[in-house]
Amino acid sequence: MNPSQWFTEQAPKVESAFSLKIKRKLHEEQSEFQKLEIYETESFGNLMVIDGCTMVSTRDNFFYHEMVSHPVLFSHPDPQRVWIIGGGDCGTLREVLKHPNVRQAIQIDIDERVTRLSEIYFPELCESNNDPRAELKFIDGIQWVKNAAPGSVDIIIVDSTDPAGPAEGLFSKAFYQDCCKCLSEHGMIVQQSESALYYLDLIGEMRGEMALAGFQHLQTLFFPQCIYPSGWWSATIACKGNQPVFREQDAVNKPFDTVYYNAEIHQASLAQPEFFKKALAAK
Repeated sequence: MNPSQWFTEQAPKVESAFSLKIKRKLHEEQSEFQKLEIYETESFGNLMVIDGCTMVSTRDNFFYHEMVSHPVLFSHPDPQRVWIIGGGDCGTLREVLKHPNVRQAIQIDIDERVTRLSEIYFPELCESNNDPRAELKFIDGIQWVKNAAPGSVDIIIVDSTDPAGPAEGLFSKAFYQDCCKCLSEHGMIVQQSESALYYLDLIGEMRGEMALAGFQHLQTLFFPQCIYPSGWWSATIACKGNQPVFREQDAVNKPFDTVYYNAEIHQASLAQPEFFKKALAAK
């Protein structure tokens, strides 16, 4: 915060910053794992900040939550069992449970305080927490995957913070190998993969580690996300078996509402910018 009541997140490596005008601070605490802050902003509703980084806002969270959920769910032939590693604000869980064929959705986040604060300040994101198909676990997601039985899940969504602190191990070959082991025959993992404009090297390293772990088909999709560095974000899908087939007609006829996602957006998000294609070809 600065004297004129603007919250600013800096990205020093690329010498840029993003700011939101603040009405007031609603909450601040140091959990066992990280510093959590909640602000009321002038135009983006409530804002959650973790360790100084913007995480979720009332106004624009739908971009991220819909795009880490629906593209992978509509690319799997029959996704019934879904795990969300991280995702403590519960917005991804809400989107996953919009799919009627999902029989079980387990959210595994190490920090329970993120969820408890979301229930207070972002109740709309938590509206599916009591769905009988939902299960919330507040444990180490890396250990959960390591201990899981082979073939026990269809889709893993890694909805994590940046690759530092508690989330650092979620961007490693060892973690991806454990995911590959516990995924079913047509299993898929999707993980937020930062900004291609700012962190292209990280995306390349992440895709490389996924391939080394045994995943055969990789897709990086792009979408806007105003409050994250550069305002342009990505997620990367890795498939254990055959190349994914987009169930386009199911997406067209989806029996639920979305704000951003639809079949056309799904297809458009997979188009690769020229600089991204050249970077992949150079690897």
